Amino acid sequence: MKWLKHGVVWTPSGTQPWARTHATCPTPIWLDDRTLRVYVQCRDEHNVGRIGFVDLDPADPRKVIRESTEPVLDVGSPGSFDDNGVFQTSVIRVADGRLFMYYVGFELCHRIRYRLLTGLAISTDNGNTFQRAQATPVLERSPHEQFFRCGPWVEYEGDRFRMWYVAGSKWETIDGKQMPIYDIRYAESDDGLQWPAQGRVVLPVVLENEHGFGRPVVRHHSDGYRMFYSIRKRNPARYRLGYAQSRDGLAWQRLDADMGVEVTDGAWDGEATSYGIDIEAGGKTWLLYNGNDFGGTGFGIAERVQP
Repeated sequence: MKWLKHGVVWTPSGTQPWARTHATCPTPIWLDDRTLRVYVQCRDEHNVGRIGFVDLDPADPRKVIRESTEPVLDVGSPGSFDDNGVFQTSVIRVADGRLFMYYVGFELCHRIRYRLLTGLAISTDNGNTFQRAQATPVLERSPHEQFFRCGPWVEYEGDRFRMWYVAGSKWETIDGKQMPIYDIRYAESDDGLQWPAQGRVVLPVVLENEHGFGRPVVRHHSDGYRMFYSIRKRNPARYRLGYAQSRDGLAWQRLDADMGVEVTDGAWDGEATSYGIDIEAGGKTWLLYNGNDFGGTGFGIAERVQP
């Protein structure tokens, strides 16, 4: 693949108390023919994340036409799994018209740095607000996935929900800092709410040069499945974008060199690239993604110019 970078699309102005910095993990969805909405996580002055959105021009998604003034999903109540931040990774429309938002909850810990589990929030007003389906995670910690059950991407195919997500039970000290170890796993659900306690590993981490992955994005095409994902590298300790292909969504072939998006020295994405997601708009294919500092420099866009 070959992409033409167009730079940063949006970063918060800093005037809203809940959105001082960051525009992390762009997650687009067409709400109707004229509304291309991108959900992002923004952070307050204490680095706590909440979920808002920007609407892009359907004819030219390099342009922002609207941004939220309030979060669509706030942090959870004290003591809950998401009381220190929420982070969207997948939004889908289900058969009855509601929107399901799968999100990661941040829970700070003492003996480990944090725990990341997955919640579900539902919108009945076409994406303007979301309410939690329940106060507890839909991917709760389990014996084989103790610390991380997060980063989910969900598709509704036929009569089942299919999820690709990040999971693990280990930490490792890398360059003097405690870092998570996790791979990409797969699970299925009948209703999108009840999920098994353990998934199937479909993309194992290569511990020699990486220690984890970020949110996968899985698309079903006529010739099989394609996945964009983020790779947490060991050296340098930065994110890079990866790419894989599969016939059934279960057995994947990594083709990271074919992704075609590298860092640009001295630019907003000069140190890292992450959370890439493709979207069709204006007769073209676009890639939304983050650069340095996990979205601290906003989210940007690239135009696909070669398959």
